[in-house]
Amino acid sequence: MIRRTGLVAACVFALLTGPAAGEPSGRIYVSNEKSSTITVLDGKTNEAVDSFPTCARPRGMHFNVDRTQFFVGCADDDVIAIYDVATAKPVKRIRKMEQPETFDLSPDGKFLIVSNEEDAAASKVEVETGKVVAQAELGEEPEGVLFSHDGRTVYVASEAANIVHVIDFETMEVRKDVFVGTRPRRFALTPDEKELWVSAELAGAVNIIDTASLTVKEDILFDPPGFRRNEVTPVDLLISRDGKTAFVTLGRANHIAVIDVATRKIRAYVLVGKRPWGLALSRDEKTLFVANGLSDDVSILDVPSLKVRKSVPVGMIPYGILIDD
Repeated sequence: MIRRTGLVAACVFALLTGPAAGEPSGRIYVSNEKSSTITVLDGKTNEAVDSFPTCARPRGMHFNVDRTQFFVGCADDDVIAIYDVATAKPVKRIRKMEQPETFDLSPDGKFLIVSNEEDAAASKVEVETGKVVAQAELGEEPEGVLFSHDGRTVYVASEAANIVHVIDFETMEVRKDVFVGTRPRRFALTPDEKELWVSAELAGAVNIIDTASLTVKEDILFDPPGFRRNEVTPVDLLISRDGKTAFVTLGRANHIAVIDVATRKIRAYVLVGKRPWGLALSRDEKTLFVANGLSDDVSILDVPSLKVRKSVPVGMIPYGILIDD
């Protein structure tokens, strides 16, 4: 693990010469659940240049709207920590969040919707005050959270209930429960928002929900060579900005799947580290970063060739990735 004490001069130099507020820093942040740290990679070299402690069991991360701050959900401290992007210094903490699993930021940047695993609820949190202004009661063990582009609808996945909850953001009322495959985890919307893709971890599948009818219209099953069905455990997923390609981490199968969105065909299975979970694409979408929870590293994949360029050691059980490019 890289420690801050060995990097004092480099960090001071970076702070003195770093980007102005809102400008890309070129840094890549990785949350590490077990070591309760955030590892910082340099975006040019893709090498780890810093690591600092945060609150206990950091998981989901998001930038604020102008990308001057980033939020980190820490499940074992019931906290969402907020950091300054330019300095990686803490700004404040939103407390009493009751086991925040993951969360999403409203398009206007004023609210968070936070999934509360132990409370079977989703909280609407005002960012400025840190206050919970409303809650929605959900199925057991809610995790993935995603806003629609217009901010009017929030989707939340309840792992133990096998439900995607469709929530009206203004009222926090559940408009509909959509039953999906076993243990739904994360979401991706197609650019036209006609489809909501949901990873079903223990079903070894992605369910595709038609957002007009709010029904499951298709499933994509994964069958990477050399792995049993119960070893295929998809979690994170992304869809490219042009809507043509989807990427899915396959957990215990140690691969990511690359999917043609239009045809639903799996273009490739790419071997990465052990138990890949988190994903992030660079802004030009030419590089994919994969957090491997059981090999404690990040795989860096060249998207055009679908080849892993390198693996970078980070902290223990990396979970989420943010890229400030």
